[in-house]
Amino acid sequence: MRMPQTSPATFLGYIALFALTFLALAALESLFDDYIVRIFCNIFIFMLLAVSYNLINGVTGQLSLEPNGFVAIGAYITAILLLTADTKINMFEMAAPSPVILILHTSFLPALVISGICASVVAVCLAFPVFRVRGDYLAIVTLGFGFIIKIFAINNPQITNGAIGINEIPQASHILYWCGFIALIAVVLILQLVYSKYGRAMKAVRDDEDAAIAMGINTFKIKTCAFATSAFFEGIGGGLLASLLTIISPDLFDFMLTFQLLIIIVLGGLGSTTGAILGTVVVVGSGEWLRFLDQPLTLFGQDFGAHPGLRMVVFSLVLLVIMLFAREGLLGKQEIWDMRRRRLNGK
Repeated sequence: MRMPQTSPATFLGYIALFALTFLALAALESLFDDYIVRIFCNIFIFMLLAVSYNLINGVTGQLSLEPNGFVAIGAYITAILLLTADTKINMFEMAAPSPVILILHTSFLPALVISGICASVVAVCLAFPVFRVRGDYLAIVTLGFGFIIKIFAINNPQITNGAIGINEIPQASHILYWCGFIALIAVVLILQLVYSKYGRAMKAVRDDEDAAIAMGINTFKIKTCAFATSAFFEGIGGGLLASLLTIISPDLFDFMLTFQLLIIIVLGGLGSTTGAILGTVVVVGSGEWLRFLDQPLTLFGQDFGAHPGLRMVVFSLVLLVIMLFAREGLLGKQEIWDMRRRRLNGK
């Protein structure tokens, strides 16, 4: 099923979608306390990261393990751009900040855009050596890129403050709205890309790259397009994460971040954008909702005491059960509207 083409009706539909999103975010902010709002912000950020990661890994079929590197680039650039020169001078302890770092300063939205552009430029440069290989070798090369970014952050204290990291990052006012709307914009744009001629070429590369080459598709161009687009949104997601946490360090961007995103898109269904959204809600949301299992438990008047780590045991069992009964993820390669259409057609 193709997405509807751009038309006045489609445009009005987007306006209605953004209006409903605004009302939903306003309701969340007014009904829940700061802790719950922070959880929703985290869900929106990981939703942004998951749908962008799914574009290169699921839609294009390139086993890339680089998201933590691009998220780190976005987070550090946003943090540096948001901090004033005086704050940087007082904060950098391991080495004096570089003069270039001191003069960099801008507001929140330009900082996010610059972060995304920088991550995208790095992705384009990285594409030339990375896409000379395929499969497992591609995974190893991109995995190494994530480690390089982390080591660079540790060993260049004049730029990143080294292993100490950067704190006192200003949090954007109404951060929930920023996270929600940017996640929505990313989902809409990625869906439009997926259902365009470029998206169909990406799926052709995923299904059979040699056949795509025989059909005249420039596979390097298509893979680079997906890689750069994914990196752009991952850089923006890193900037949002830095603003939400107000503190970042190299340890925050290790391989576990990539591994969590990989779990999300595999659980939702590789190649399904709405599946990535559903996987984010299940993985990130349930991780917080099950937190009570780490606290002292009392059931039917019986005190079972506290069992730290029980939350992750139950969470792992839930993931195991889901994957046993849904081998291709919750939605497979389909979108939600594709499944609904098949049910209506009786297929």
